[in-house]
Amino acid sequence: MAKTKTNYTGADVADFINSYADSEQKKADSFRLIELMQEWSGFEPKMWGPSIIGFGNYHYKYTSGHEGDAPILGFSPRKAAFSLYVYSETEKSKTLIAHLGKFKMSKACIYVKKLSDIDTSVLKEICMESIEYINEHHECACREN
Repeated sequence: MAKTKTNYTGADVADFINSYADSEQKKADSFRLIELMQEWSGFEPKMWGPSIIGFGNYHYKYTSGHEGDAPILGFSPRKAAFSLYVYSETEKSKTLIAHLGKFKMSKACIYVKKLSDIDTSVLKEICMESIEYINEHHECACREN
């Protein structure tokens, strides 16, 4: 079985942003996302893998038997767009996402060019819905590495 690549690393979050973000806007948006996600989740930011900033963690197990730990909320300031790992596919989230603003989406990842493209109050509701979903459907999400 494949080993999970995205694990808690202990690397410094601020050092990562300052060295990885390719513009002052991306740095500023990254630090603002940290403030928001830390406030919403109640967890300190931590590095997961080489480029994901995560908040809290939970344990998951798929029906295939694959299992591991993942951050409850997270993001990465990638070159093309921010990857926001904050979405759980609930009916409420499906309704909220329509009001988020300018974004693209894959199955569970929201891509945003800059923070000003979205409504952060809607992002907060999406994040809170995801936290609630994870608390209900996975092992204790109140853990911290």
